[in-house]
Amino acid sequence: MLVPHVVLLDQAQLTLMTARNPDSQTIELDRQYLDTVIVLGREYQKYSIDHRTYFGPVDEEEAQRLEDEQQLFQRIFDNRLIFPPIRRLKRALDCGHGSASWAVDVAEQNPDCEVIGIDIAPHMSPDDMPDNLWLQVDDLNRRFTFPANHFDLVHSRLLATGINRSRWPSYLRDIVRVLKPGGWAQMVEIYFNVQSDNGSITDAHALRRWSTQYLRALEDRKDLRVGSKLRTLMAEAGFVEVDTKMIPLPLSAWSTGRYLAARK
Repeated sequence: MLVPHVVLLDQAQLTLMTARNPDSQTIELDRQYLDTVIVLGREYQKYSIDHRTYFGPVDEEEAQRLEDEQQLFQRIFDNRLIFPPIRRLKRALDCGHGSASWAVDVAEQNPDCEVIGIDIAPHMSPDDMPDNLWLQVDDLNRRFTFPANHFDLVHSRLLATGINRSRWPSYLRDIVRVLKPGGWAQMVEIYFNVQSDNGSITDAHALRRWSTQYLRALEDRKDLRVGSKLRTLMAEAGFVEVDTKMIPLPLSAWSTGRYLAARK
């Protein structure tokens, strides 16, 4: 079973997937992608809001949250950045790089590897980057413009709120196309479902009501349960050797266990 139907409130079910591929030019975006708007004291990319592409903030507070998120993932993944057995990493693509934490770490640990990160919002990119890291502005809901057979590894993490529901099949086909023969994709998504293991979160609880409204607000364009479908979607896109691993992700302040210290 790929993903359980019940997820604890203090754990989100994290789906880590790797798959091997069996077998350019990048569109330049204009300055409208730099424009921001303030909503309830938080800064958002105007383009993403106007086009209903992504609804997360792009301010310093969000950049710090993403940094903390990377530290949490590193603890959960036992400090492993890359899971596929890649002997020699020459070129890697990070889709939806955010604050570029993963891309920076990979570039620093692999100085001979060319790392490229793409994201629709450039606002949280770090000021100082390794010389072998390049960040580009691009919309992942558009077809990739990288040449075929270009990357040894494509990394995609927590993009369910950014990739449109209808885009996932072609998004995965794009990844297959730009991977070299024998190249790998590493994908991480959270199965979003708020529920308590002790029954204290009822339907009337504020957190349950919020999560229900959150899912409902995005369901026409986004698929927040896509992690449970990735194995099938990846196989249909042409991947082979698809492997899935489910890892508990602690979330709330009352959680216990080895990852508690990773959260704030």
